[in-house]
Amino acid sequence: TDEGTLYFTSSRNVARKTYGRNEEPFLDMYQATYNSNGTLSDPTPISEINTKYHDGPASVTADGNTMYFASESFKAGESEKDGSVKQKTGLIYLYSATKEDGKWGNIKSVPFNGRTWSTGNPSISKDGKTLYFASNMKGSMGGSTDIWKVEVKGNNTYGTPVNLGPKVNTEGSENFPSITDDGKLYFSSNGKEGFGALDIFVIDLANNGEAMNVGAPVNTEKDDFAFSFNTKMNVGFFSSNRQDGVDNIYKAIPVCGVDVNVIVRNAKTQKPLTNAKVAILDEKLNVIESRVTDANGKLLYNVDCDRAYALQASADGYVRGSFTVTKARGGKVDIAADLTPIDNIIVNGVVVLSDIYFEYDKSNITQEGAAELDKLVEAMRSNATMTLMVKAHTDSRGSDEYNLNLSDNRALATVQYVLSKGIDKSRISGKGYGESEPKVKCGDNCTEEQHAQNRRIEFIVVKK
Repeated sequence: TDEGTLYFTSSRNVARKTYGRNEEPFLDMYQATYNSNGTLSDPTPISEINTKYHDGPASVTADGNTMYFASESFKAGESEKDGSVKQKTGLIYLYSATKEDGKWGNIKSVPFNGRTWSTGNPSISKDGKTLYFASNMKGSMGGSTDIWKVEVKGNNTYGTPVNLGPKVNTEGSENFPSITDDGKLYFSSNGKEGFGALDIFVIDLANNGEAMNVGAPVNTEKDDFAFSFNTKMNVGFFSSNRQDGVDNIYKAIPVCGVDVNVIVRNAKTQKPLTNAKVAILDEKLNVIESRVTDANGKLLYNVDCDRAYALQASADGYVRGSFTVTKARGGKVDIAADLTPIDNIIVNGVVVLSDIYFEYDKSNITQEGAAELDKLVEAMRSNATMTLMVKAHTDSRGSDEYNLNLSDNRALATVQYVLSKGIDKSRISGKGYGESEPKVKCGDNCTEEQHAQNRRIEFIVVKK
């Protein structure tokens, strides 16, 4: 809870009667205080809740005055005989309790318990109006438990339980729901793709998200389950049998991360592009990973906080695009990667790119220039008969002869770059024009910006 109380279930009381199926003590409810320094107080049993049967787990409302917890149907006087272990078998029921004078009481069975299904593992929303739980009641998708929700109306009255559907549930088993204050639902599943056995997943219900495996190190090939996360304290707790097959409770501190939500679209029509390739690069422009977009043109990258990244998006028939992911301290960054159809960059016999400028007195291709030339390469690959003439220009500083030689070198550097990408040398040629064809006619009174505009490359379509 926000007050630092950790509620959990344990079979640690070895003085208790053992359970016939595994000869371990019955489960009891306990509470402990989570201190500001990350330590926990000694746990104490919740005697008002515990019975001689299994009790827990539980979820407590934000005000700390109402508890929803699971226990066996024996508490409601219902059971059936299981001859294989010579004991009565109970179902799992949900109960509510309220706190008065620091003690839990007024225990009531919720009305949507049933004699032919189990209902357990509750989690109450921050506003106390929605209760999430696991059940195999009628309407479940598989042969085991699904995650459900129900409206809490007060005075032990509730709405009709609603199955959370295929975004959460599968034909396998989904269990142990836990809703955070910001609307993220953690749950365990063995029906979704994971590491093996039960894995922990999270889905952002507040933003109609998709279920995602929380990954290692939380998940392993063993059972990992019952994950709860406190957004105020930025700490999570979960259970796992990863060590010697014994269920233990683990603490998880989240690593700061940023969700980069990418959608790749046709820049002209805004139509999403399926199977577009998107690579993410680090600050030094090294490729970290490449993924492809889904049927909605979307994909997700999770990256570190306080680091800048770049994206390179490409799709057949489109000009490759580069996009910047700015530094962020957690949260989400949305990137609309709009790609221009290749046909759209050829206008009136000229390939229209962002201007490819050169540094003063230099002929090497800049990083920005290379990104633009990559677009040209994509256009030539998609138009196998296209032949181009490269025209290189300088500014007016320097002698005519020097500028002509410099522009020839720039034209050659441009052609060589395109050839290095696999384009046949018969399809592209180049020539320098020095300062003879300025883009901005400013004579001897050019500003630095005007000089930069005159140092440029142009591409003329000789044959299409």
